[in-house]
Amino acid sequence: MGEYRVAPLEMLIEQFEQFPSIGHKTASRLAYHVLSMSEEQAQGFSKAIINAHRNIHHCRICCNLTDTEICSVCGDESRDKSIICVVEDFRDVIALEKTREFNALYHVLNGVLSPLNGVTPDKLCIKELLARLGDDTVKEVIMATNATVEGEATAMYLSKLIKPLGIKVTRLAYGLPIGADLEYADEVTLSRAISGRSNI
Repeated sequence: MGEYRVAPLEMLIEQFEQFPSIGHKTASRLAYHVLSMSEEQAQGFSKAIINAHRNIHHCRICCNLTDTEICSVCGDESRDKSIICVVEDFRDVIALEKTREFNALYHVLNGVLSPLNGVTPDKLCIKELLARLGDDTVKEVIMATNATVEGEATAMYLSKLIKPLGIKVTRLAYGLPIGADLEYADEVTLSRAISGRSNI
């Protein structure tokens, strides 16, 4: 007796399994949910994926995700242009924006240094950050990388590049547990971390 197989369903499950933290059971549930959609809903879902993939790119200034040439933060004239907060990825920007405590600019590294995993300085948006520091506008750079070994190493590496430029370099005052990611912290903890930042 042959094994029961539905090739298109198996392919769909395999696609969902490529997502981070998605195992076979969860991938199967997601695939079954897609099958329960109407044709119109399924087309809308696939169009949203293709549209996001085609139209979202990095802001030419801060390297955050945007669907325009310059992201809404960089384009906001009311922001304090003398402070740049350096974060690992776009999710950290979203987390910090929720606090409503920070009204300056961001720079998204799109990762952290991890030589063992092949992530060297040239793989991060470091040259873009340094390019923003050349006209005396920026007076302070806040290192808001996560409190992990890689995050700390990245903050120290960047501070050694920035301090000789005469720019103040600070680190978030982590009322955050060591090893915690910014995106999972609550607004009060992040607000305290911003206001209590210290010099590196």
